[in-house]
Amino acid sequence: MDDEHALLIDCGLFQGAETSPEGRAGAGKLAIDFSLDGIKALVATHVHIDHVGRIPYLLAAGFKGPILCSEPSAKLLPIVLEDAFKLGFSRDQRQVQRYLKLIEQRIVALPYKQWFTLVDSKQLKASIRLQRAGHILGSAYVEVDLHYLTTGEKKRIVFSGDLGAPHAPILPAPKAPHKADVLVIESTYGDRLHEDRRTRRKRLEMVLEHALSNNGTVLIPAFSIGRTQELLYELEDIIHRRSLKAVASQSQATGLARAKRASLDWSNLPIILDSPLASRFTQVYRELDHFWDAEAKARLKEGRNPLTFRNLLTVDSHKAHLAMVNRLAQTAQPAIVIAGNGMCSSGRIVNYLKAMLGDERHDVLFVGYQAEGSPRRQIQRFGPRNGYVEFDGQRYDIRAQVHTIGGYSAHADQTGLVSFVTRMTHWPSEVRVVHGESQAKQQLATVLQQRYAATDKTLKIVIP
Repeated sequence: MDDEHALLIDCGLFQGAETSPEGRAGAGKLAIDFSLDGIKALVATHVHIDHVGRIPYLLAAGFKGPILCSEPSAKLLPIVLEDAFKLGFSRDQRQVQRYLKLIEQRIVALPYKQWFTLVDSKQLKASIRLQRAGHILGSAYVEVDLHYLTTGEKKRIVFSGDLGAPHAPILPAPKAPHKADVLVIESTYGDRLHEDRRTRRKRLEMVLEHALSNNGTVLIPAFSIGRTQELLYELEDIIHRRSLKAVASQSQATGLARAKRASLDWSNLPIILDSPLASRFTQVYRELDHFWDAEAKARLKEGRNPLTFRNLLTVDSHKAHLAMVNRLAQTAQPAIVIAGNGMCSSGRIVNYLKAMLGDERHDVLFVGYQAEGSPRRQIQRFGPRNGYVEFDGQRYDIRAQVHTIGGYSAHADQTGLVSFVTRMTHWPSEVRVVHGESQAKQQLATVLQQRYAATDKTLKIVIP
């Protein structure tokens, strides 16, 4: 902000090849390698681990300031940081509780759309405001207003955080800010476009049809927060509509047609959520349904439960997890499994993959971003070639079918990112493109430069 005051936006773990050849999040890059001098506060745009995962290390390094976040994030953040603390520091319950108490003392929950004063001195007045980003529950982009009193200069800086895709399930789409002088924008999908929601849902149904008819399991690696809840929401809708169709046509179904329908029993298809962490997040999503969008609220009014429906089974204990893996691998019971982690670098999904990748009855479905260097990217790349992937130094042949549905990403695509800029009343004169692979950054920068040139506007674009 100035020579004496600074603001830290997010403090997360790295993922994929930016950390290690195996794609393990944060490997070797956990220590805080920047000065804490003058940092007035940390703003957490949302609670994904690549944005908040190094907060325990930030506190250990001596950071004393508040952790500012949205009201939903204030409920989710302790859950995420408890998990991060157990993985990186200690599972001793007394230490965990002391740490969580410290976290809760530091968190300041900010309502959306309201200004919060950070600095009010003779030289500088600085305020921030959080706006909905539509990425996951509680996600926000950050507007920072700076007024330098000695010179009279005023500047607004906007940090996008991670922006959500329009028409994504459950949450309202992000709206562009009124203005920005400087914009720092993510670029995860800066080089590509998503499928529309109707197309991706149809493709999801087709994959599920295949798994049911083949007596196999669909394995969906997913992050515990955001992607999991969106998938549950969409699966509930698919099962709801297919069950209604089955009831409507039941009286007309005879002979072979009736037998075929019996083999595709959507109403009894198990949806298995095998992630204790995801189950905790899903419960918070349910409790905070007043932050849902109009469509999701309408389903609640109809008496439907998009995140807690009859087909949904949760697996909590490790013993129950291993039993479920063995059961699905050894029997011919169609099922859908959602398990973490999203990059397939660790977590319960790895046990499912080890047990099922070599069986062509099963399917692996990726529904979002795959970090370069992660096992997830390797399965996506080499699966169609009957290749292999390594887990714990051992090769596993890939005979299961591998599918990718990009439209279920929680990130805005290139069109969404460009629209975030061009829908401002006053476009930024400087844009800093961050948080994406090199090609995505470059292509987004090129498209922005073209849009500015077409309207005779001047743009300084920076790719750090």
